[in-house]
Amino acid sequence: MTRRQYEKAIACLGAVTAIGAAGGAIYGLSGAPDLPREWLDGSPFRDYRVPSLVLGFGVGGTSAASAVIAWRGCENAGSAAMIAGSVLTGWIIVQVRIIGPRSFLQPLMGGVGISMVTLGTRLQFRNGGA
Repeated sequence: MTRRQYEKAIACLGAVTAIGAAGGAIYGLSGAPDLPREWLDGSPFRDYRVPSLVLGFGVGGTSAASAVIAWRGCENAGSAAMIAGSVLTGWIIVQVRIIGPRSFLQPLMGGVGISMVTLGTRLQFRNGGA
């Protein structure tokens, strides 16, 4: 793959992830009416507000930043993708530990996170760390 192909792949994954995270955050902040609060039993959370903020700003923010940085062809696109992919993967791991496996989206988004880390690593090191 060329550098530009890596950048476009990262930009697409980052943009789709950011949009999904924003939607999930809005849903959670609205009270997540279809999600049982019992899923949060034993966690530090009484409702879905704080996790929704982490989803929106943490996952969505790093993914959006990664998408923009990659689309613009910035030198640090690889690093941005590795960070965004790590945040997404970490989010999924923590989510599954807290609420358990609940949706096909968990392994799907875990795979997206790993893909972003992989693409970012390849982009970063194919250019001698630039």
